Amino acid sequence: MVGAFSALMLTMGTALYMHEYTTGLSTLTYGFIFILVTMFVWWSDIIREGTIEGQHTFFVQNGLRYGVILFIVSEIMFFFAFFWGFFHSSFNPVAELGNTWPPQNLITLSPWEVPLLNTLILLTSGASVTYAHHAIVARNKEEAIFGLLITVFLASIFTAFQGYEYVTALFTISDGVYGSAFYMATGFHGFHVLVGTIFLIICTFRLYLNHFSDTHHFGFEAAAWYWHFVDAVWIFLFIAIYWWGSYYYY
Repeated sequence: MVGAFSALMLTMGTALYMHEYTTGLSTLTYGFIFILVTMFVWWSDIIREGTIEGQHTFFVQNGLRYGVILFIVSEIMFFFAFFWGFFHSSFNPVAELGNTWPPQNLITLSPWEVPLLNTLILLTSGASVTYAHHAIVARNKEEAIFGLLITVFLASIFTAFQGYEYVTALFTISDGVYGSAFYMATGFHGFHVLVGTIFLIICTFRLYLNHFSDTHHFGFEAAAWYWHFVDAVWIFLFIAIYWWGSYYYY
């Protein structure tokens, strides 16, 4: 109930802030803080139940796995909406866009510079998190921590490059449907990268504290599944939005 009420505050605060109401920023801030507190307390309970109380039996772990799988499926549907909007406008560009895609007089980003580099970074991070998983199964704690640290480092580099890309882009989110589709899709993906990075950092600390074993490490598995989902979405973003759906003025 607290989480739902906090999400309502966050949503209302964001809408009020965008419409320049004086109470918008404070409502948004309080909602965000309450969500963070709810997440911390809730997940702390789950970690305590699984590592100290021993309540995460095989049956409970299967339930958690189904929950994470359904969550990832819901995230796929979330991004599907953005791809639907992008392809709808790109396949049927209206007269206001100049009957072309991307719209006339809009300078897009080159897919062969920062986007390609970020693609290589994310694919490498997917390999390193898989390496960490195999190390956990092999009971090699040091190698598992090393793999996770490499993954977190690559994720941070990806986020930094995406921020640089946003700063140097010659169009904004207000530049028609292309700007909206581009920044909504890539921006929400960047947010998921940030969430996944925090997830992996927590897993690194838990691994250091011996919370995981070769047969009981679902917390890490959930983080790895989420990270592979982030990788897969980026590949579709690179192919559809950066490469296929844009051109670049040289």
